[in-house]
Amino acid sequence: MFKTIIQKIRRWFYQMNLVKGIKSVSKLPDIPVDDAFYQKIDQWKALYAGYLSDFHDVKYKTIDGEKERRRASLQMPKVVSQELASLIFNERCEINISDDALSENIKDVFDNNRFYKLFQDNLEYTFALGGLVIKPYVEDGSIKLSFVTADCFIPVSWDNKGIREGVFINITKKGDKTYTLLEWHLWESGNYVIRNVLYESQNGNELGVEVSLDTLYPDLEPELIIYTFTRPNFAYFKPNSANNIDLNSPLGVSVYANALDTLKSLDIAFDSFQREFALGKKRIIVPASAVKTVIDPDNGEMRRYFDTDDEAYEALGFGDQDSDAIKEVSFELRVEEHQAAIQAFLNILAMQIGFSPGAFTFDGQGVKTATEVVSENSKTFRTKQSHENVIEAGLQELIECIVQTADMYGLWKASEDYEVTVAFDDSIAEDQTAEINRQVLLITNKLQTRKKAIVKIYGYTEEEAEQLVKEILEENKTISPENVDFFGVGNE
Repeated sequence: MFKTIIQKIRRWFYQMNLVKGIKSVSKLPDIPVDDAFYQKIDQWKALYAGYLSDFHDVKYKTIDGEKERRRASLQMPKVVSQELASLIFNERCEINISDDALSENIKDVFDNNRFYKLFQDNLEYTFALGGLVIKPYVEDGSIKLSFVTADCFIPVSWDNKGIREGVFINITKKGDKTYTLLEWHLWESGNYVIRNVLYESQNGNELGVEVSLDTLYPDLEPELIIYTFTRPNFAYFKPNSANNIDLNSPLGVSVYANALDTLKSLDIAFDSFQREFALGKKRIIVPASAVKTVIDPDNGEMRRYFDTDDEAYEALGFGDQDSDAIKEVSFELRVEEHQAAIQAFLNILAMQIGFSPGAFTFDGQGVKTATEVVSENSKTFRTKQSHENVIEAGLQELIECIVQTADMYGLWKASEDYEVTVAFDDSIAEDQTAEINRQVLLITNKLQTRKKAIVKIYGYTEEEAEQLVKEILEENKTISPENVDFFGVGNE
């Protein structure tokens, strides 16, 4: 059993690029996750960054021998993740808490941590890498939020309610040394235990040796036992998509995990579109005597190659009378064919990630998204709502973590009976004209005030809306009586 644990831990830290070997793992528990899954996370991360060797390194032969180049990329993993994150969460989303005092305290925590801005950015990483962990902690008497991407968190145990235990990996470089902090969150004898272990390495390729926490973290306790926690003190977020790579894992998968072939085809087509202009540029046909030949090293025969770096090449198939002629050749660029191919792959990608057909369009200059107005019965909107359900549950868990952390440090207490709901911004699914007509109808039937209608239609603050109402009333003082009810002037 002990040997099995060592092997598993080694595999984990080999993959995480932390260690060549670990001599002592007496403090490390067994980790029941397949390390191959983290190789997938690395792959998704590389694609999100825009470069994966298997996708983008191209070898080809020229007159000067074999060369390498980097294939151009449309960066669709970034586009897809960013689009989903912006559709689901932005500053117009409202997190509502039934307890007014708790609501004010949570608002202060979110404001101090720039939560709305940082969460949208990290939600993008969630869709790209398949997961995100947020854990609260206390520093200088206030609650801070730490955002941890999927590649720096390893689950240790879980049940139907979610992940119960895990380890966070934090790497810091100082001078010529690399420090790795492993922060374990475990349940032992019914109590919540946070254990911190710091390792120091000289070359950065090994986990190294365990050193005192005072080396980097003088205020950090090696072990903290908490008797009051009722749930893990971290919230795990993931896309609302089943993990078809490891069916037994609690971890999520990237939204484009099952579209890798399409992403590669897109980059091949886009790269070809770019190279069309290099390969199809105007050429000058010159006599054979003006072209240098080389000897094929494999069979010793004389060879001439079409080299895209050359401005001239030998013309073949001309008669003797034209052998000394210099001719100009212009190639027809296949722009429309490339655009059609790229658009076809974009439509396939949209289907694979749960977007409506035509969500992405390529016009020859770049990719444009067509999600400014989304029908409520469209596939894009249904996918948006599906992810929102999981995100809302994660936000509710995060608030529970903040509450128990604040209670532990005596910062403030919350009532046991409170409810958290999230009102996501669905304006993406609203047609402006339809919304105006709906608000006019509500005002006409005395079911809505003009101020609320203006806030809804234009996104104004209540103060701005109130000022606009006053201006409208002033302007319409001379309105004829027969039009008063239609415009709702008499309705407050």
